[in-house]
Amino acid sequence: MTPTRAARPRLAVLVTLLVALTAAVLTPGRASAASLQEVTGFGSNPGALRMFRYVPDGLPAGRPVVVALHGCTQNAAGYGTGSGWLQLADRWKFSVVLPQQQSANNLSSCFNWFQTGDIARGQGEAASIAQMVDRQLADTSGDASRVQVTGLSAGGGMTAVMMAAYPEKFAAGGIVAGLPYGCAQAAGSPYVCMYVGATQSARQWGDRVRAARPGYTGPWPTLVAFQGTADYTVKPVNMTDLTRQWTDAHGTDQTADVSDTVAGFPHQVYRDSSGRGVVETYSLTGMGHGQPVDPGTGAEQCGTAGAYLLDVNLCAAHRMGRAWGLG
Repeated sequence: MTPTRAARPRLAVLVTLLVALTAAVLTPGRASAASLQEVTGFGSNPGALRMFRYVPDGLPAGRPVVVALHGCTQNAAGYGTGSGWLQLADRWKFSVVLPQQQSANNLSSCFNWFQTGDIARGQGEAASIAQMVDRQLADTSGDASRVQVTGLSAGGGMTAVMMAAYPEKFAAGGIVAGLPYGCAQAAGSPYVCMYVGATQSARQWGDRVRAARPGYTGPWPTLVAFQGTADYTVKPVNMTDLTRQWTDAHGTDQTADVSDTVAGFPHQVYRDSSGRGVVETYSLTGMGHGQPVDPGTGAEQCGTAGAYLLDVNLCAAHRMGRAWGLG
């Protein structure tokens, strides 16, 4: 960590302390987490993060990669297991990259989704995560066209960062109780972003994405988002703003083409002019702040209930995986 990273602004300290009040440490709960491996030497690592990965036994070449980003005070092993991603990796045969924050960077081990130096292409934590993807693809002979990124809360905020700053690396993103890209800067404060949202039009939100990767003409990652309606840590307006941001980036309108229910929860899909779903949202009625899980061995079940891993009879990881064609 460089001296400039050590000298964090006072605001960052206040934000991490606030978020810590609503988070809990997760610990591994399944045997599969014991197979996690730490990888060192994956690049210059300007964000001073740690890299863990899970590779199912006998994984063939050419398989997808999922990057899973934990929330505040969580760790790679606990989130990978509790969210269900490691369970699905065994079931569907893909590998998982699990970045882990360090307390030296952030007091509550939150990814710094609100720090300008960590959300820009080629800098800080965003660059470290991009380097992890490159290492994983090289080591596993993975399919570079089928890399997805997902995360919870602060990890969800960093997921939006990776989608915007490195769109060529990710086919899709999955954001659970997260924030739109550039929200802290647009709102003038992480607090305002989390609890109120930023006053931005769809075009302004989309412009923030486009500014993160100037001159980019390739496809933007698609988005699947999940949000609890009773979430008082990251207010539901943030999923509304994510929808505005990524429909605009994809050049589609703000009217859902599909409005139905999944497991009893409101579900919407926004399609582009070719009919492809580019933004998909799940509004978890009555759910607080956390990752939706559905423990069990059924075909659509995954995850382990715990602190900020909420059993609502719908596993977010499974729904994302289906949308991404992992199964």
